[in-house]
Amino acid sequence: MKRFLLPALMLLSVCAYAQDDEQLLRNWIQTIASDELGGRKPMTEYETRTVNYLAKELEQMGLEPAFDGSWFQEFQIIAVTSKPEGNKISVKGKKKADLKYPEDLIVWTSRATRKIELSKAEYVFCGFGIHAPEYGWDDYEGIDVKGKIVIAMVNDPGYYDASLFRGRNMTYYGRWLYKFEEAICQGAAGCLVLHNTEAASYGWHVCVNGHMENNLALFDPDTRNAGELAVKGWLHEDGARKIFAAAGMDMDAALAAAKKPGFKSFPLKVKGDVKMDVEYNIQKTRNVGAFLRGTDRADEAVVLCAHWDHLGMGTPDETGDNIYNGAADNASGMAGALLSARKFTQLSHKPRRSILFLFPSSEESGLFGSEYYCANPAFPLAKTVACLNFESIGPAELTRDLVILGGGQSRLDRYFEAAAAAQGRYIFYDEDNSDGWFFRSDHYNFVKKGIPAVVWENGTDLVDPAHPNKYPMPVWYHKPSDEYRADWDLSGTVANVRLIYSVALSLSGTDDWLFQK
Repeated sequence: MKRFLLPALMLLSVCAYAQDDEQLLRNWIQTIASDELGGRKPMTEYETRTVNYLAKELEQMGLEPAFDGSWFQEFQIIAVTSKPEGNKISVKGKKKADLKYPEDLIVWTSRATRKIELSKAEYVFCGFGIHAPEYGWDDYEGIDVKGKIVIAMVNDPGYYDASLFRGRNMTYYGRWLYKFEEAICQGAAGCLVLHNTEAASYGWHVCVNGHMENNLALFDPDTRNAGELAVKGWLHEDGARKIFAAAGMDMDAALAAAKKPGFKSFPLKVKGDVKMDVEYNIQKTRNVGAFLRGTDRADEAVVLCAHWDHLGMGTPDETGDNIYNGAADNASGMAGALLSARKFTQLSHKPRRSILFLFPSSEESGLFGSEYYCANPAFPLAKTVACLNFESIGPAELTRDLVILGGGQSRLDRYFEAAAAAQGRYIFYDEDNSDGWFFRSDHYNFVKKGIPAVVWENGTDLVDPAHPNKYPMPVWYHKPSDEYRADWDLSGTVANVRLIYSVALSLSGTDDWLFQK
C-alpha cells in the first residue's frame, strides 16, 4: 500500500464548495431514485422514463447527442431461464452421482434455443481455469477440453499464495466471467465454476438467487449466441465432492495441488448426459450518451460514465417496500456525471478534447451496456483517453483521502494525485482487491480494451471522526432501503465529484496519453 501525502492544508478549498453543487446533486438523486422511476429496471416502462429524463437533462445543458444524432444507443439482450430435466444432472464413473439443482449446482445457458442436450459429456478439472502467460500459469497446457465440461475454481492463485499473480489484489483471471470466456476459447462445451464462500467473497445463496431465472447476455442476432457455452454454471463444494467421489478421486488433494505452480489439469473420468429445458426472451434496451465537442483535438474523448439501471421491483423488505430505488447505486453516480456535465458546459473556453457523458444500461446484470458501447463506440477506442466511472458515490462524509483501486497501471494516477493535492487531500491506493471489486463496474470493459481507468471510492480518513457516515454500504446495498434521505451527508460526495471533474478537465486540455506510467 502507498499514500500520496501532503502538507496539512485543512481542506480549505474543499470546504469552500458552492452550495448549489450540493443542491443540484440532491435534486438529481431525489428525482432519479423516486418511486416514479420504479427502480429503473431495463426493458420495462421505467427504462423509458429514466432514459428520457436523462436525455432531456443533457439536451437542456446544450450537449450534442452521442449516437449519430440520437441520445440513445439501442442493443438487444437475451433473458434466459433454464434448468436441468428432473432438477438434477447425473454423472457416472466408478460410481454414479446425482447433482441436485440448485443445492449442488446452478446452471444456465446464453444460447437462443429451447433445449440443451449434451450426450455423455466428459468432465475435466482445470484448476483455476486460467491461461496467463505473463504469470507463467497455464491450467490448459496439455489437456484437451474440446466438447467437454470444465470445472474451474473461483478466484486466482494469489488468493492462497501472496507470491503468485498479484497476491490478494485479485486479477481478472479470478473472475467467474473470465472462466467462461477462457473455456469458450479452449473449445469447451461448458464450464462450472467451483464456489468457495471466502474466495468468491459471497455465499452460495448469491449464486442461486442470481441465476435461477432471467440470466441476461448480449444477443447476437446473426449467430443467436451459438458461440456461447452450452452450459454455464456454479458448482457447490458438496456437488464437486460428489463428482470426485464418483471418479474415485481425492478432491482435497486435487484442490491443494491446483493452488501450486506446476499443477497439471486432468480428466475426472466421469461422464453424463446434460439436458436442459430453456425459456428465453429477446428485448431491446438503451445506453444514453451526449458529448461536448472539443476544439483542436475533437476526435479524442475523455469518457465520464455512470450506469442508469438498477433492480426494479422485487422482494419486499420488512416494511413492505418492494421498490429498489437505487439512490446510492446509482442515482448518486448519475448525479455526479450530470454535475460534471453542467460544469463543462459552463466553461468560458471549450476543452481541447471532447467529453463523452455515457450512461450505460444493464450494468447490474453483467456490464452489458458498456460492453456493447466498447464494441460500438461513439469515439474510436484508440482515441479514447480514459474512462472516469461514477459508481455509488453517495452519501459520503468529507474525508482527507480518496481511495483508488487499480492504481499503478498508467499515468492516470498522477492526475488523481494532482487533483487531490489541489483540495488539500491525498490518494490512498488500496491493494486488497480480493473480492474483485475492480472488475465489477462499467469502467472495466474499457480497461479490457486498453483504456486507462481506476475505481475510485469514498475515503475513510474522516475530517470529523465524531460524525461518521450513517449509511454505510451494507445497510443499503441492493435493498429497498437504498432511498434518498434529506439527512444524507453529501459533503464528501461533492468534494469527490469536484475532484473527478478536475481530473477530466486536466485530461481534456492536454496532449498526454496515459498508457505509460
